[in-house]
Amino acid sequence: MSDLQVSLIIIGIIVIIAVAVFNWLQQLRYRREVQAAFDHEHDDILLDTHHSDEPFQRIEPKFNKKMSSDPALDTLIQTGDQFDLPPIETNKTSTMSPPAHPPSNTPQTIATISFATTSPLLDYDSNTNYIVNIRSESVIANTHIAKLLQRKFDFGKPVYWLGQLDKNEPWEEISTESNVDSDGYCHLKGCLQLADRSGPISEVNLSKFRDLVLDFVSQVNASAECPDIVSAHEKAVMLDKFCAEVDVMIGINIISKDGGAFVGTKIRALAEASGFRLETDGLFKYRDESNNILFTLNNYESSPFLPENIKSLTTHGVTFLLDVPRVAHGERVFDQMTHLAKIFSNTLSGIVVDDNRVPLSDSGIQKSKQQLLEIQTLMKNNHINAGSPSALRLFV
Repeated sequence: MSDLQVSLIIIGIIVIIAVAVFNWLQQLRYRREVQAAFDHEHDDILLDTHHSDEPFQRIEPKFNKKMSSDPALDTLIQTGDQFDLPPIETNKTSTMSPPAHPPSNTPQTIATISFATTSPLLDYDSNTNYIVNIRSESVIANTHIAKLLQRKFDFGKPVYWLGQLDKNEPWEEISTESNVDSDGYCHLKGCLQLADRSGPISEVNLSKFRDLVLDFVSQVNASAECPDIVSAHEKAVMLDKFCAEVDVMIGINIISKDGGAFVGTKIRALAEASGFRLETDGLFKYRDESNNILFTLNNYESSPFLPENIKSLTTHGVTFLLDVPRVAHGERVFDQMTHLAKIFSNTLSGIVVDDNRVPLSDSGIQKSKQQLLEIQTLMKNNHINAGSPSALRLFV
């Protein structure tokens, strides 16, 4: 090996070491900046009782759609008994910025919202499901029930089965696994979901499900109660219209100043220090203690934050996104998200803007929150609570 080759090898090694040391120093500096940003004490927005008691007067730049004036929806809104929707929680989102993702965690703790119920019947009602009742004088063997479970994905919407061993026994949800360990059930309820984000169930699929049930009871010598298909389909269409009306996302954008760029390593350091976790779909997600997603942090540009390329990634902005129908107590989570957005803006030396890249003022943020509150109230009045099990099934 010549002296030139040895020299080149040594120079190469020195360059690699220098780059590694430089990256380590950069990461250390970013982490110190992040730590400094979170050193200040902040009130816990979600746990502070003053926040939950005082009247909400915030409003924000316009939602991207207005509430419908459809007479059918007006009837739904005014009379909960005419179209009773299940106790679900819905979160509404208005876009203040282009597609965004959840804000990073703050030093504050977000309270876990529980929708635990004493019976699965409370999670599946006729407001959002087509429910059939099957009754038998004797126990229906689990081998027969297994045939029903095998067809649960054949109707365009999810099907959930509940079972009761005896009329004095509690209802329980039946899964393929639990059915294997059971001795069978005397009473069954089949709950076919009426709508989701892809639209309402079709009348054809409702009929197919009813026919399956009638064929099943004839084989096991049981009886079945099946609601009218036409009225069930009408209810599905109305439910879908209502869900579309309240299905909104709120986004907050942070963009760089003067055409500069944010580096991926600094975004990741700040996000993880805030409590976000980068997941395989390229989004930073902030979850509560029950693993429910509260909000996300997305790249303002089209490229996702993939773990393998984030070290070399640069972007002109990030977006915080809150999926309102899927988040319980959205107004509190919204406060947490905006708090984090301001920390990101200060730490990254960026600007908080709306969809049109116009600087977003506090009054603009307040308008968004006010509309979010109005949407949540509307949903609650129609027995759909944001973040509840029913809402999580409807808004998917």
